[in-house]
Amino acid sequence: MSIITLIPLFPLIGFLINGLGFRKISKSIAGPIGVGASLLSFIGTIIAYTQFAETNQPIIVNVFDWITVGTLQINFAFQIDQLSILMLFVITGVGTLIHLYSMGYMHDDEGYGKFMSFLNLFLFSMLLLVMGSNYIVMFIGWEGVGLCSYLLIGFWNKNTEYGNAARKAFIMNRIGDLGFLIGIFLIIINFGTVEYAEVFDKAKGLSVGNGAIIAITGFLFIGAMGKSAQIPLYTWLPDAMAGPTPVSALIHAATMVTSGIYMIVRSNILYTLSPATLEFVAWIGVATAVLAATIGIFQNDIKKVLAYSTVSQLGYMFMALGVSAYTSGFFHVVTHAFFKALLFLGAGSVIHAMGGEQDIRRMGGLWSKIKITAITFLIGTIAISGIPPFAGFFSKDEILAHVYEHSKIMWVLAVAGSMMTAFYMFRLFFLTFTGSFRGTHEQEHHLHESPASMTIPLMVLAALSVVGGFIGMPEIFHFPHALANFLNPIYEGSKAVNPEFGGHPVDHSTEWMLMGISVAAAVISIFVAYTRFGNSKNVPVEDSEITGIQKVIYNKYYIDEIYQAVFVNPIKGLSNLFSGIFEPKGFDGIVNGVGGFVNSFSNAARKLQAGGTGFYLFAMVISIAVIIGINLGFQVLETIKAIVGIK
Repeated sequence: MSIITLIPLFPLIGFLINGLGFRKISKSIAGPIGVGASLLSFIGTIIAYTQFAETNQPIIVNVFDWITVGTLQINFAFQIDQLSILMLFVITGVGTLIHLYSMGYMHDDEGYGKFMSFLNLFLFSMLLLVMGSNYIVMFIGWEGVGLCSYLLIGFWNKNTEYGNAARKAFIMNRIGDLGFLIGIFLIIINFGTVEYAEVFDKAKGLSVGNGAIIAITGFLFIGAMGKSAQIPLYTWLPDAMAGPTPVSALIHAATMVTSGIYMIVRSNILYTLSPATLEFVAWIGVATAVLAATIGIFQNDIKKVLAYSTVSQLGYMFMALGVSAYTSGFFHVVTHAFFKALLFLGAGSVIHAMGGEQDIRRMGGLWSKIKITAITFLIGTIAISGIPPFAGFFSKDEILAHVYEHSKIMWVLAVAGSMMTAFYMFRLFFLTFTGSFRGTHEQEHHLHESPASMTIPLMVLAALSVVGGFIGMPEIFHFPHALANFLNPIYEGSKAVNPEFGGHPVDHSTEWMLMGISVAAAVISIFVAYTRFGNSKNVPVEDSEITGIQKVIYNKYYIDEIYQAVFVNPIKGLSNLFSGIFEPKGFDGIVNGVGGFVNSFSNAARKLQAGGTGFYLFAMVISIAVIIGINLGFQVLETIKAIVGIK
């Protein structure tokens, strides 16, 4: 069996062992099984990379022939190339750290073994998504991560609110998945195959702006809007905070939310053929980035701030894809996986130390109490704010440069969103770690640093958040852009259909200017955040005291309430109408009426079968008389017709 096949098989085996035996397997065994399965996949990825590096040509492993319908052949096959190998490193690397962290964070939970099995299943599904050699295998993984998000967000299922959040995520993703499925059907209709290599090769013969391609890319993007939480299908992601914190890190950093970006980068030739779709993608990204950033400014739940930060950062990734800067968008996927996983796991460490408290208004002064968590959280905060030389600076600055070349208005909005990001992230940091402690005496007594199983992943991710950006150094520093060079072969199709693909990089003076503006904007935002919230000055007021525009933004512009009124309530009303009137009085009335008629007729007819001999003889005589009467009647009628001459 190929090592490539084993990469997704390891977490599947871990899921089966812990999933089937979680009631019998002890915690001391369940944890290592879950972590070991993820670690083996990471090791398998390293081996697969060495095999791939020998030729730098895609490796296709056909596991088995799956579906044959006429000329359509769909194989269950894996493809290892530049894009998939990078995703494998991110998923299995960051995923292993999250598994390790979960051993400490969830150790006292009664569902520990089940939780580890769900994490393994999530990893398996995401690996299928990125390793598939065709859109159908991708779709299996696509649906798998949707199912796992439902299981993990609602893991603490005794809490109704958490269950509602899980259902919301599941249903909103089904909306997007329908669009994605229609896109796949259109690919089959227009290309007669779903294999990447065959689809992209046939696409080279199409013209830019082809109507079928616009439809395909549009429907595929609907799927991406759901999975990667873009307007209007983004509201499930902040509610996904209901799950345990490692789930938040897994969903928001390394796995599910990156699915849409991966799909578009994988399908880059199709999107290059559809500039109209790309423009739509870009503006959706801008709108999502800015909207989510404004909401993040006023949130007081430590995980909600990070959730809206994720939605905003995903907007930047789609912004990059929309201006054809596919590598830049993917670059931000990689760096974001490092610092966002770090921030979520750091938030989990804070919550762990605070005994479950998530409101930053109840925190403060934690710098000296949980030093490792505080330092690593600061590194993640600096990285996401775009301060050099941390990872987020290089990827975000590259996106802003490409956006500047495409649209100055879009660039201004993107810089504004970046400023808000730096502000609300340092607001979060200052209110949590500086000033004096604002929690209860019991919480203060409980404060302690997390165990090594939780702090080691924090330190590793902190290191990656510092150096991770060096894989994409700007040209002005006279270093090669390692990531762009590595990914270059996957854009051959885009170059074939659009000779201008890749555009012309900005000149060095412009790049220095853009870089300076970006850094200055971040520094100004950090300074403003410090003057307002440094040493925990100006602690946000209680919810009941929030008024005006701040209340509107704090309540997320009431978008959830609008969705409830426009979509949910009418559907519920229609359902109640059918269940209360049409169902019992209409459909049930017809069915029950037919049944009642048959029942009444049967009750009358069964009296003919009373068992009395005298009645049977009487009935027989009457029947014979009726038959004879009918026959005589016909004979008399025929005689009369003959007499009067009627034929």
